[in-house]
Amino acid sequence: MNNSRKMAAAAGMMGFVWAGLTAVVAASQRKLLFNPNVKREVASPRSSGHRTRAVVLRAADGTKLAGWLMTPRQPGPYPAVIYFGGRSEEVSWVARDAGTLFPGMAVLAMNYRGYGESQGEPGEEHMVEDGRMLFDWLCASANVDAARVAVVGRSLGSGVAVQVAMERPVHSIVLITPYDSILALARRRFRAMPIGMVLKHRFESVKHAERLTAPTYVLRAASDDVVPHSHTDELVTRLNRLHLDEIVPGTDHMNIPYLEITQRKIAQFLSAQFAQAAEQAGTRPAAPSQVALAVLPAPAGGAAGTLAGVVPASDIPPKQAAR
Repeated sequence: MNNSRKMAAAAGMMGFVWAGLTAVVAASQRKLLFNPNVKREVASPRSSGHRTRAVVLRAADGTKLAGWLMTPRQPGPYPAVIYFGGRSEEVSWVARDAGTLFPGMAVLAMNYRGYGESQGEPGEEHMVEDGRMLFDWLCASANVDAARVAVVGRSLGSGVAVQVAMERPVHSIVLITPYDSILALARRRFRAMPIGMVLKHRFESVKHAERLTAPTYVLRAASDDVVPHSHTDELVTRLNRLHLDEIVPGTDHMNIPYLEITQRKIAQFLSAQFAQAAEQAGTRPAAPSQVALAVLPAPAGGAAGTLAGVVPASDIPPKQAAR
């Protein structure tokens, strides 16, 4: 009888601890999933191959998002890329490396809410909503070829890129160390907890993969203890238009986007995709007289997707009011 009581008491205590740990994970999941870095990775970001502008855009709810717009020095129309960073990533380094990564392309690299100089707090719903806004804004820019806009997502950002590509006419997709879902990764880490009941930010890319219509290039790290290859496998098997699934030698989860070998591979893929599309469409660069330069005043109402007045001039002025 005493043994039965002891076992029951022990079970009760274990249940109490289990419930407590589950509650802690539920309450702190934002901190566990997102690790906002507010300090610039590069103090004075500037691309050697682009004009570089610091920009601030307003999200639909008025939150200010800060980042950089890089545009080619030659006249447009030019293809474009939107970059979505990783869990701990501040994106100023993209401006520094854009000449190698995205030659001849306009590039928009914005920090997530709470990262860098962007306001607010990160979360899946807002990150995807903001991603759609950034895509629409870039497509509405005067010298961007709206039919040739790609998305590039690294790690956590691969989940944002996939969802944006599902809902917008993205031309090409690059996914760097992508996963099937944050839910699956969390279940792997917290095996004894009912993660499915408490996790709010799930980023379930595997559910959307079959709906992607753009050619998709997957790059994996040779050694990755953050996103095991088995979780990338689950995503890759569902992709509708997989272009190539490649392991980049000598890389790990942290260094893969910064290495020249990775950057050259991404540049080659996007350049080839964009060139093929331009040839098929008969796209020709605009004459110099057609390239508009404009000083952009701060918007009175702070409409979604409009510049917040911090850019002295841009060679990609909006063609139309932001939606």
